[in-house]
Amino acid sequence: MNILITGANGQFGNCMRNAVEDSLRNAKYKTQNSYFFTDVAELDITDADAVEKVVKENDINVIVNCAAYTNVEKAESDRDLAELLNAKAVRNLAEAVKANDGTLIHISTDYVFGGSLGNTPRTEEEPANPTGVYGETKLHGERQIAESGVKALIFRTAWLYSEYGKNFVKTMMNLTFTKPELKVVFDQVGTPTYAQDLANTIFEIIESRKLDGNEGIYHYSNEGVCSWYDFTKMIAEIAGNMDCDIQPCHSDEFPSPVTRPSYSVLDKTKVKNTFGIRIPYWTDSLKKCIQNINNLA
Repeated sequence: MNILITGANGQFGNCMRNAVEDSLRNAKYKTQNSYFFTDVAELDITDADAVEKVVKENDINVIVNCAAYTNVEKAESDRDLAELLNAKAVRNLAEAVKANDGTLIHISTDYVFGGSLGNTPRTEEEPANPTGVYGETKLHGERQIAESGVKALIFRTAWLYSEYGKNFVKTMMNLTFTKPELKVVFDQVGTPTYAQDLANTIFEIIESRKLDGNEGIYHYSNEGVCSWYDFTKMIAEIAGNMDCDIQPCHSDEFPSPVTRPSYSVLDKTKVKNTFGIRIPYWTDSLKKCIQNINNLA
């Protein structure tokens, strides 16, 4: 098969690259597939003609869309660009790979559940209720996929971090090292997700030929539950930044144009049962990521 990875220089795209490269060295699957990694310099996914050309010329069977507009707060004043990248561009990918009888794998978000739905883990069947532009445009992207009729697997994830780009883990490693004290919200709860874990899962699904017949929406995050405060305390502990006084606070102490989900735990029963996978506990994956960050420093 020929697999196209979009957004290859972003956080998730880099993790997909790692998954493929690891397979060539020592992983379970010695891939016989061809992976094409593209970012905006090689392929502008907002250009439908360009997407169609790349898919046809390379006989693409699967697209893994790692590209997105992810600045949650800036999206509130940048709706047009967020809609272009998170919805219209997704339609371009869906239509192009459908024309080649292929499959689209798309990364979505817990922010489609922006509104309060209580404190029960979210299943794939629950109605979406985004409260901000980012969540709205990501939901529009999901709907564009459905309307296109393409074969697709959508993975909603949450609190994503990795060794790459800007993310909460890298920010808090720096702040807990440089600041004597820090306040972090404790009234928003979810599950940190190491992007490499999800990338490895998607790679394994592709390599084990489990795409056909398993189309649909899936929830994926690491196992366990914590608040942003708990997350920060664990980051500091693993990184060895114990001199910073980290204190819990309410979210209203940090005014934001975005109403973030107060309870953002995803139910992962469907993805585990469908693909027979085990998902790592969040602190175990956090340790691996911080070790890798330190190795890259």
